[in-house]
Amino acid sequence: MVKKHILIASLLALSLAGCVQGGGYGNSSPTNSAMVRTVGGAAAGALIADATGGSKTKGALIGAVAGGVSCGIPGLPACY
Repeated sequence: MVKKHILIASLLALSLAGCVQGGGYGNSSPTNSAMVRTVGGAAAGALIADATGGSKTKGALIGAVAGGVSCGIPGLPACY
């Protein structure tokens, strides 16, 4: 049960990491982009699928789609 809570907390942290505003190296490029959200979603999906015994490939695909689509969800910061 504790493992499940840690897993959910990790997913939330990773999904919100794409919403950080600011830049990368020397604040020259925004980190709140569709690419960052897609890659972050893929990583989170693969980690969750691995921890729950599912297919890492399917988890990464679902996470990538969810991360990329999150740019168009009202209430979330818009992607650059």
